[in-house]
Formats: sequence, structure tokens, C-alpha cells
Amino acid sequence: MKTFSLFRFFAAIACLLIASTTNALAETNATKVLIVVGPSNHPPGSHEPAAGARVIEHCLENMENRKPIQADVIHEWPTDGKGLDHYASIVFIGDQFPGERLKESERAMKDIAAMMKRGCGIVCIHYGVGLGNDDVATDGDHPLLHWMGGYFATRCDHHQSKARIYPAARIEPADPRHPIANGWKPFTLRDEPYINNYFGPNHNHLLPGAFAVATSMLPPDNPSREIIAWGVNRPDGGRGTGITLPHFYKNWELEPLRKFILNAITWTAHQEVPNEGIQTSLPDLKTFNPISVEFIPRKKK
Repeated sequence: MKTFSLFRFFAAIACLLIASTTNALAETNATKVLIVVGPSNHPPGSHEPAAGARVIEHCLENMENRKPIQADVIHEWPTDGKGLDHYASIVFIGDQFPGERLKESERAMKDIAAMMKRGCGIVCIHYGVGLGNDDVATDGDHPLLHWMGGYFATRCDHHQSKARIYPAARIEPADPRHPIANGWKPFTLRDEPYINNYFGPNHNHLLPGAFAVATSMLPPDNPSREIIAWGVNRPDGGRGTGITLPHFYKNWELEPLRKFILNAITWTAHQEVPNEGIQTSLPDLKTFNPISVEFIPRKKK
């Protein structure tokens, strides 16, 4: 009996050690997303890339209906690119594509290219989808076109996209069967969804592997179905999504918009999107320390 009890004791210890190791391994193998905040000179209440990044971070790490995704927010490109291998997707938010706007842009673009080559996902938010004339080749070519499937052309010689605030823009999923469309229906908001975005040299038709994610009938005075969010399945196995919302920070309160963006990030990270979409809840938006005068800054710990 004593021998049997001793055996059971050591077996229990072994099980605890195995469980502990398994939990540690699960933690080590947790899906990770990098959120890159670029510079912005927009007035308070609009863009708010730093606060917006913290909103995304909070939502990814507090998903209510699936395993959370670990998120890291950076404002400067890391000097050592080795740690970038651990990220399943990278999110950019700022005034134009931060890869071209960070002080370390040359090194950043080189590292991002390596991430994309290994199949890392990419998501750009609002003006983060933008490129200027000096960024692109004379024919409009740029790596972002291929990584993400399109971009907002800011006063470029080859193409000019259009930005305008609409009092009531109705956003509709382009394909309700796609995982990014899970759990949200058409919604209307006051915002600045970009139109006439650039998708390639073939009469601005989507490139092979690229597809519309969301559309809107814009502008109201002469409406046509505009692609205001798009995605791509890349030959390297990676996935990209460009979403031209939100311009106004307060619109992060809208659950359909939030779900739309979180679905896209999850999809680009090669993670399963629940049928009901990613469910999250938010504290008051002032919690995320926007610069907007209409919110109270968060106290530092």
C-alpha cells in the first residue's frame, strides 16, 4: 500500500509538472501581433493613432469569445529585428503608411519586407493605408500594393484617391461569407472612408488574390459602389487588409466597426474568426489617453 501511495504521489507530481510545462509552452506559443504607431499631425479627436493603437491592443488581449491575442505597441522601429519573427501579423496606424514615415524608415521597410516574405500578415488602419508621390514608382508600384492589395494614393501623379468626411456613410460587407464579415451587418457612421483607392495598373482592377472587404455607395451626390476596405491572399502565404476607417476617434465605440477591424487582424494572423465575429467590450474611450480635449487624459501609474 505504501509503495502504491508513493507511486501515486510521484505520478501526481509528474502530472503537475507536465501541466505546468504545457501551460508555459502555450504561453510561449501565444499568437502575437505588433501594432506600429506612426507620426500624426491631425487635430485632437481625429486619427489619434496612439490612443487607437491602445484600443486595438486592449481588444485583442481581452477577446470574449476566443483565445486572446498578445499585442505589443511600438512608436519607434526596433534596432534589433530578430524579435519580429514572433509576430503573426503587424498593424499600422498613423498619417500615411508608417513604414515610410518612421525615422528609421529604410531599416523598417527592409524588416517589414522580411516579415512579409515569411508570410506575416499586415493590416493598415485609416490613413495608415496611404502613400505619397515620393514613396511610389512612377507607375504607382510599391511593396504595400502587393503586401496589402491596394493603398490610398495621396496626390500621386499616377492616381489620386479622394478623402472627404461624410455625415452618414453606410458601410457594407462585400462578401458576407468571408471571415472578416463574421458577426456584423451594414452600419452607418459619420466618418471619412476613402474612395477611389489604388489597386493596380490594370485600369485600377484588383490584383490577383485581392478582393473587396467592405464597400459604400459614395459620394452621396454621385454615388457608385466604392471599395473602402480590401484584402489579399498573397503568394507567400501571408494575408493583408486595408481598412480606411476610422477617422474620428469616437467611432471606436461602434461595435460593428470594432468587430470588423478585429476580425481582419485575427484573419491576417491566420487565426480562426468566430461565426459571431470577435466580441469585445470597452471601457470609456478616455481610458486610452487620447489627446482630444473632449476626453480626460488617463493618469499615469
